Amino acid sequence: MEDVLDDIEGEQASAFRVTAGELRQFVERYERLEEEKKAIADHQKEVMAEAKGRGYDVKVLKKLIALRKKDPQDISEEEAILQVYREALGM
Repeated sequence: MEDVLDDIEGEQASAFRVTAGELRQFVERYERLEEEKKAIADHQKEVMAEAKGRGYDVKVLKKLIALRKKDPQDISEEEAILQVYREALGM
């Protein structure tokens, strides 16, 4: 009976090692992606700093980038609503 319990505990320990190894791989992959994301963000900051140094308004550039991601129909609707709001406020 004790041999059977030892075998079961051994199998559980083996399964734990496999699971721990797999878990470690997921964590390490995620950490690598975090590092890559940080590197990309740093590159984006460099691009904006370069644009600013050449006289471009970074705030406006970021708005342009956001607009390019949107559907033209959505942009038109937002601009129309914005215009209504401006008129309501006398702007």
